[in-house]
Amino acid sequence: MNIEGKVIVCDSIDEKGINSLKNAGLVVDYLPEISALELISKVSEYDVIIVRSRTKITKDVIQGAKKTKIIARVGVGLDNIDTDEATKHNIEVINAGEASITAVSELVIGLMLSLCRNISYANYETKKGNWVKKNLIGTELKGKYLGIIGLGKIGRNVARLARGLRMNLIGYDVVPIDKGFIQEVSLITTDLKTLMQSSDFISCHVPLTEQTKYLINKESILNMKSNSFIINTSRGEVIEESALIEALKNNKIAGAALDVFEIEPPSNKELLSLSNLISTPHIGAQTKEGQELASIVIAEKIIQKMISSENTN
Repeated sequence: MNIEGKVIVCDSIDEKGINSLKNAGLVVDYLPEISALELISKVSEYDVIIVRSRTKITKDVIQGAKKTKIIARVGVGLDNIDTDEATKHNIEVINAGEASITAVSELVIGLMLSLCRNISYANYETKKGNWVKKNLIGTELKGKYLGIIGLGKIGRNVARLARGLRMNLIGYDVVPIDKGFIQEVSLITTDLKTLMQSSDFISCHVPLTEQTKYLINKESILNMKSNSFIINTSRGEVIEESALIEALKNNKIAGAALDVFEIEPPSNKELLSLSNLISTPHIGAQTKEGQELASIVIAEKIIQKMISSENTN
């Protein structure tokens, strides 16, 4: 069954998803470098808008999207889309959150290992010709307490991987955590303050909302142990960067790893210059497998929703 409609792809996505859309009969315009002004001028032509994180679907874009039925995010977070405005215009917003579970989870484990064994520092100094072995007494993950803030799909997968490394798990979420999962990984559930006080490693896995902005702030960071680490692969504004900088500069905590920042690309030189910070350029979902799966998943969701819409009409 061929589907009628036009799709604009505003960011770079894997070609398999694009091919799926074309094979279904949709006309696809692939414009991965389109500017905000160009999008506003062209958006009225399209039934579907596809983005990753670069393109911002603002109120102005949505108001010009006269034909649009679906805004599709090839990834998890929807903070680059004005979902309230989309709802007002009866535009459905969908994502492919399930596609990045493995990629993000494995990055978290990698960052924890890098933090506890000083891998980044060891690599940098060795390549400079400095044999700094005596300075590199690390710590093991086995037996340590990992606090997971947000037990959605990614948070749960991080827990399973960490359990395989024989870590102990503490969890906090604003919504009830599945009892079967709690039993599966022997999760200790608690409030945020207790998690911050008790964990050797803390990993954030929450969406950015009014409630989660600066969820990790000066007060909560002061509750952390001096030998603990924090990792953020969710959204930059979940952590108050000024408070984190103060804690890292004064060795109030042992270290941090950030894949996301309040402003991206990050421009805070004070933050980036800290020796006890590992920084990566928002690569959580950046695996070949993850990007391929995300494009396929979002394409199939679009196709099924458009078939359903045509059948209804």
